[in-house]
Amino acid sequence: MLPFRIRAAGDAALVLELPAVVDEATSARLIAIADAVRSRYGAILRDAVVGYHTLTVYFDPLAVDGAWMAGELEALAASDTASAPPSGGSVDIPVCYGGEFGPDLPDVAAAAGCSPDDVVELHTSRPYRVFVIGFVPGFAYMGPVDERLALPRRSSPRTRVPPGSVAIAAGQTGIYPMETPGGWHILGRTPLRPFDETRAQPVLFRVGDRVRFHAISAAEYARTATW
Repeated sequence: MLPFRIRAAGDAALVLELPAVVDEATSARLIAIADAVRSRYGAILRDAVVGYHTLTVYFDPLAVDGAWMAGELEALAASDTASAPPSGGSVDIPVCYGGEFGPDLPDVAAAAGCSPDDVVELHTSRPYRVFVIGFVPGFAYMGPVDERLALPRRSSPRTRVPPGSVAIAAGQTGIYPMETPGGWHILGRTPLRPFDETRAQPVLFRVGDRVRFHAISAAEYARTATW
């Protein structure tokens, strides 16, 4: 059982903290506790948000006693009720790497001491776990990447990153769901939309999902792009 502590975040939220590591065991434990919290108390809670090593439970302080909720959360975290590791979904993401869609691919290859094709192979050769969704709606922080691709953020962030850009930084990979500033290294672009408010489920990913990338041609991107 992972050690934990619970602290108040104002009068309308509680934060459950596990050891400050980013790994699958911590993520799975938090997801299981969050599912148990939603199952038992979903009718009186506003939200339960999973972070890298935290779970934040939001509630209406006029309707829910914070001390009581802290006790319930502590009991769940300390029990085996939420111990079964949940299985996330599987998501496959097509990516057109390099060229105009992946302006940083040559620099990443140089930093990794390999060819651009090797970078694509390294990026597509493993599944990634969705640890957190944030920054902007639908941005999934996924990892870990191969250690050869674990580069720091760019020294000069871009003021505009095109939507659909697939990028890496600090041992993680992600997809920009909309045009925003950004400091990650852009390897390519996907024709899929990570966030679409017109869908029944606007966000493509959920925390705990397994994501794989595969390379497509520019012609295939043009045929399937939804941007």
